[in-house]
Amino acid sequence: MDKMEKIISKDGTPIAYEHSGAGPPLILVHGTAASHARWATILPTLRQHFSVYAVDRRGRGESGDANAYTIEREFEDIAAVVDSIGGQVNLLGHSYGAVCSLEAALLTRNIRKMVLYEPPMPLAGFQIYPEGIIERLQALLDAGDREGVVVTFLREVVKMPSSELALFQAQPAWSARVAAAHTIPREIRAHERYRFEPERFKDMSTPTLLLLGGESPPFMKASVEAVNAALPNSRISVMPGQQHIAMSTAPELFLREVIGFLVE
Repeated sequence: MDKMEKIISKDGTPIAYEHSGAGPPLILVHGTAASHARWATILPTLRQHFSVYAVDRRGRGESGDANAYTIEREFEDIAAVVDSIGGQVNLLGHSYGAVCSLEAALLTRNIRKMVLYEPPMPLAGFQIYPEGIIERLQALLDAGDREGVVVTFLREVVKMPSSELALFQAQPAWSARVAAAHTIPREIRAHERYRFEPERFKDMSTPTLLLLGGESPPFMKASVEAVNAALPNSRISVMPGQQHIAMSTAPELFLREVIGFLVE
């Protein structure tokens, strides 16, 4: 049975991860409305190639939390996991988790290669979040409709098609998403305050693969292109016909991109 292990982040919060497989270390960082369970469909293949550390970000699963939330603590969490392993590790971040992974790369020298799947960067000219979405999500949460929080977020923010949403709801990880519903409003608030400053990454030489769904919304494409322009050693790979969850909708394609880049 795969075991959950914990490290202590910079602010004293316990951060848990599921450790399985053998080979070079690979850390997986999930996005909003998820937990380490979101990788379940591709984990069996990944652990044939890597020693995998699938993180529960703070506030969900077996990880702890703090009284106050800031996105900067999330950056420190990922850097702490990286540095706890020893030596050079690979890092794969999805969505909000990709933002955390990118920022963590400025806090540690121990990242060998990095894969970032559609990190959503607040950019001029693009509105990621509909007007009033935080208030509506908070109202659903206050009313005890945790599933409504997750569904509304996926429909209105992620722009997830009904077919993908149905696939999500049928997966074992759905219950963990609902359990973590309370983390969604706070992450949106923090993300709206976050500022992507390209000049901060001008000296970051970590080889980076940026994954983009061919059918993803325009703001995702703009975000990926902005990150690519900021990084000295990166490239974009477009996954045809995919949007934001190719690891669920096209796992073989996703795995081919990730493994091909990390083992080359």
